[in-house]
Amino acid sequence: MTSISRAILPVLLLAFGTAASAAPQKLFADDRAMGSATASVQIIEYAAPVCPHCAHFSETVLPELKKTYIDTGKVQYVLRIFPLSPYDGAIAGMASCMPNARYFDFLALAFEKQVLWDPDGQTIADPHAGLITLGGLAGLKPDQVDKCIADEKEMARVNRIAEDGQKTYNIQGVPTLIVDGAVVPPQDRDWPQLQARIEGLLAADSKKR
Repeated sequence: MTSISRAILPVLLLAFGTAASAAPQKLFADDRAMGSATASVQIIEYAAPVCPHCAHFSETVLPELKKTYIDTGKVQYVLRIFPLSPYDGAIAGMASCMPNARYFDFLALAFEKQVLWDPDGQTIADPHAGLITLGGLAGLKPDQVDKCIADEKEMARVNRIAEDGQKTYNIQGVPTLIVDGAVVPPQDRDWPQLQARIEGLLAADSKKR
C-alpha cells in the first residue's frame, strides 16, 4: 500500500458544520458531466468512491436519473469526487485514465465492485491487488493502474474541486446533491423525492417560457 499512499496528495480533513446557503454555481472547465449543458435543471453530486451510500445512489438512483432526465436533455449531471481516503484518489486517477465516454461507466463499476478494493468497513488483505483486479475488469493493465493512481495532476484537481465544494456548500457528508444551487437534504436524495424535486423545477421552468 506504500505506492498508493505516496501517490495521493494529502486528503482533505474536513470539519462538518451547519450547511451553508448555496447559490447556482458556474461549472469548472474540467468538471465531469453528463447531459446537455443547456438542460433546464443542473445536479451536482459530491461523492467518494469508498462511500457505501454513494454506491447505493450510483446503483439505485443514478440509472433512473440518467434514463428519465439526463438522456432526454432535461438534466445536466455533474460528478465531483470528494475524497475521504487515499483510495478515493486512486479511483479518481484510474477513472481519469479511461476514455471520456467510459469515465462514468468506470466509476459505476468501482462502486459496484467496492468489495474488491475498498477497505472502508470491510477486511481486504491487499486493496492494491483489488485495484489491479478492478482495473483489469475495465481493460487496464497492472502497470497502467499504477501509473493512473500516481497521477498527481488528477489528485490536485480532485482536491481543488473538493475544497471549493466545502467552502461553497459546507458539505457535511457524501453523497451530497446540489440541485440548481440548493443543497438537497439527505432524506430527499432517494429517487421518489429527487424526482418530485426535479419535476417541480421543470414545471416552474416551463411556466417561465
